[in-house]
Amino acid sequence: MRSFIPWIGGKSQLANRIISMFPENFDRYVEVFGGGASVLFAKEKHASLEVYNDANSQLVNLFRCIRFHREELQREIAGYINAREIFEDIRAQINLRGFTDIQRAAMFYIQIKISYGADGNTYGCNKKNISPEYLSDIETRLKTGAGVVIEHKDFENLIKVYDRPGALFYCDPPYHKTEKYYDAEFLNSDHERLNNCLKGIKGKFILSYNDDVYIRDLYRDFNITAVERQNNLGKGSFKELIIKNY
Repeated sequence: MRSFIPWIGGKSQLANRIISMFPENFDRYVEVFGGGASVLFAKEKHASLEVYNDANSQLVNLFRCIRFHREELQREIAGYINAREIFEDIRAQINLRGFTDIQRAAMFYIQIKISYGADGNTYGCNKKNISPEYLSDIETRLKTGAGVVIEHKDFENLIKVYDRPGALFYCDPPYHKTEKYYDAEFLNSDHERLNNCLKGIKGKFILSYNDDVYIRDLYRDFNITAVERQNNLGKGSFKELIIKNY
């Protein structure tokens, strides 16, 4: 299953490669920087406990509405069309008070779907499939077994809450020097805070990053694998790192 929404830095191209590098035994799977959740959706179930987390409150609200109010959300989305005026209205209104969670989720879904490169800021000017029919499959995936826990926490707090010897944390933070593409602020101090947090965990982590001298030095004591994928924001390939503590 693919993610239902495009996302900057999404891992649809690398999801299977990342999963192939997972350890053999773990009983809880935690996506610390969930985004479009391409790795989560790539399998029917990763572990008995699965957790999705993101710093973007609109994105988290969308996931929660799909999990708990999918039919109502689909009806709300069906009222939209792909048009520049709709996109500009959503951008101007989405953060205003007075909307229900379902209304905001529908607005955000359309905003991302019809924006250029999923940036949420620029109208895409081309035909996009904004049908919400696929959301029933996403709802089923989010409810599989005990269901995916959907969190909206700071990454350090999240890791501390869910850390156990049998935990696997998949981390896909904003890439170094590309932080401007994300709504949530992420500074060098946050890259270093993540590194310090992961150094002390009881469980295992697998981490995606851009191939960057700063990141290679920061994680020099861990297992680093260099990979390439097609560049979503331009031509050619994009070099990335997959980093593990096992």
